[in-house]
Order: sequence, then C-alpha cells, then structure tokens
Amino acid sequence: MLLEQERLTAAPTLIGERIIMRAHKDEDFEACCALWADPEVVRYISGKPSTPTDTWGRLLKYAGHWSLSGFGYWAVIEKESGELVGDVGFADFKRDITPSLEGKAEAGWVLSPKFHGRGYGQEAVELGLSWLNKSGLFPEVHCIIAPENKASVGLAERVGFKKYANGAYLGEPTVFLSMPLS
Repeated sequence: MLLEQERLTAAPTLIGERIIMRAHKDEDFEACCALWADPEVVRYISGKPSTPTDTWGRLLKYAGHWSLSGFGYWAVIEKESGELVGDVGFADFKRDITPSLEGKAEAGWVLSPKFHGRGYGQEAVELGLSWLNKSGLFPEVHCIIAPENKASVGLAERVGFKKYANGAYLGEPTVFLSMPLS
C-alpha cells in the first residue's frame, strides 16, 4: 500500500503502442459527451444515454477518484489521430451489491463504437492492469459485466479475469469476475 504522502492525486500518463492514457481534461468534454450519449455505449451500462450534465459529473468523479483514492480512470487517446477512444480504469464505487466490492479495485472500460474490434480495449485494459499491478494498491482486481455483453466478457477473459459469481446490480443480471495481481 502506498503511504498517504505517496498517493497519486491525478492520473499518471501511460503510453502504449497505439494509445496514450492520461487524465481527463476540460477539452475532452465534447468527445466524452458524444461517447456517453451513444446508445450503443450505454446499452449494457444503464441503457440510458447520458446528458452533458451527467457526463460532466462523470468527469468530475474521475478526477475526484484519483484525488481521494490514488487510482481511477484514464482518457484513452489514439496516438495517430488524437481522438478519444474511451475511458478505462479502476474505481471503488461503493456500490450496494452482493457480493460486495467495497474496498476493492473494480475495473471498467467503455470504448467508442468507432474503435470496437480493433484491439484498443485490450491494449488499454492491459496497460491499466500493468499500472495497477505495479502500484501495489490491491492484491486482486474485479469487474462486473452484463452477461449479454459478450464483447466485454470476452475482453475480460482475454486479459485474465475469471468468473466467480452470478449476481444482480440494479435489478439486472450481472457476472462477477476477478483476477489476482502479483
């Protein structure tokens, strides 16, 4: 575990082969609004496209998570174009969920449909997992996914997550997966 004075208060920049993962910036707002308003993006998350106000709140939550917890979400940027690919990271959302995830790192990812099927999700999740593993903050990482979201379940399994439970979140069926960190 990091000492209080060593805790990160902003997302570090991570460089991958085709992507840069960095803290969200003010200038990402418009691209994030487009991302989170896309019905395809939110289909398995809430089913409801986000308003600009919702998206602004999400960006503030991302920044606050780093500030209060020392980990959080990154904006994933395609190196070649500079475009926002999506959001990837970790959180402790304090969800009312069984089994409980409180105090655990919960991985999450969302990508613009424009970038689906091109390997960007796997590259970003693996880069984030590498950072989380090196941070020493957690012995394991979890994720929850709607079972019908085959693409996300497949991504989770490709990077090493294993299913350990079926449950429900907000009344919807949910698959619980985890993986150890070294």
